[in-house]
Amino acid sequence: MGPLHPASSEQLAATLTGALGAKAKRVTFALGEVTVVVSAQDYLAAALVLRDAPGCQFEQLIDLCGIDYSEYADGRYDGRRYCVAAHLLSVTLNQRVRLKVFCEDDDFPVVASVNEVWNSANWFEREAFDLFGIIFEGHSDLRRILTDYGFIGHPFRKDFPTTGYVEMRYDPEQRRVIYQPVTIEPREITPRVIREDNYGGLQ
Repeated sequence: MGPLHPASSEQLAATLTGALGAKAKRVTFALGEVTVVVSAQDYLAAALVLRDAPGCQFEQLIDLCGIDYSEYADGRYDGRRYCVAAHLLSVTLNQRVRLKVFCEDDDFPVVASVNEVWNSANWFEREAFDLFGIIFEGHSDLRRILTDYGFIGHPFRKDFPTTGYVEMRYDPEQRRVIYQPVTIEPREITPRVIREDNYGGLQ
């Protein structure tokens, strides 16, 4: 299903504003999509409203991801660093919404788990924890899901180096996998070749 028609999206934005009341810090409509921003303390309660309230009925959580805003807008952004965005679907009413919550503490990002509201959040929350270091309070099994058990750091954070800190390889002498500091050998870069005008008959 693509974006909703503008009229129905505007109507949905009004419905969400009415259902959430003071829990909605901001409800925006852009590019055929409705986004609701709530505070961390209202996140779980807002999720329950969005699932159960008439006119909302978002029975399914389609996706949930972490976001790191530390380099957003070329450093001109001055809001909270970490955000969680959940994409919800109402099969009953054929409508979608994006629910966003910003973590209050940039050094120790924490939000409530919505796994009890939508059980599809389980692995999505583990992924956001693994890659961004966002803690989901109340999650029954919050542990890494994509990186190795001994992995240090959170690779989707903007300050995490592209090459990482360690690499692993199999050591035939020790007959096991070992970790060692990343070693990247410099390589020769072939210079770009600039052809003369009309090369090969091109105009």
